[in-house]
Amino acid sequence: MIKLLSPLLGVFFAAQAEGQEFLIFGGDDHDVFLGCLNCNAFASDAICNEFGAGSEFKSESIFNEFGKFGSEFSSSSPWNEFTSSDSVPVVVDREGNFYGYLTINTFRSNAVSFSKNLAKIYDVSDGDLGVVRNLLCQ
Repeated sequence: MIKLLSPLLGVFFAAQAEGQEFLIFGGDDHDVFLGCLNCNAFASDAICNEFGAGSEFKSESIFNEFGKFGSEFSSSSPWNEFTSSDSVPVVVDREGNFYGYLTINTFRSNAVSFSKNLAKIYDVSDGDLGVVRNLLCQ
């Protein structure tokens, strides 16, 4: 079942223009760049790069469970299933077009279209952000 979840996110990307990069921004004014959602995994700004934007040690990483953007308790984190804060990260393209809030709160209005799948990935990984990153980046 786990292997089936990650490809479901591909539906979101397939619906968008080929070659389109989706960027994640956080912070109160969404002015903190958190990484590129679908860039080449070797790019330093890719969230799939565990030594770059996807590092569990980087303070501005959605995979740092102790950081503002990775803690399940932070209102600025996509992993807080209860937050309705406007500081939850957003997904935009390079032109600034808004695609939704990156959150596992499936009741959140204006959440990314794959929020339910993201929540499932988080759930089956038992909240282990390293596993979440690996599943998202398959």
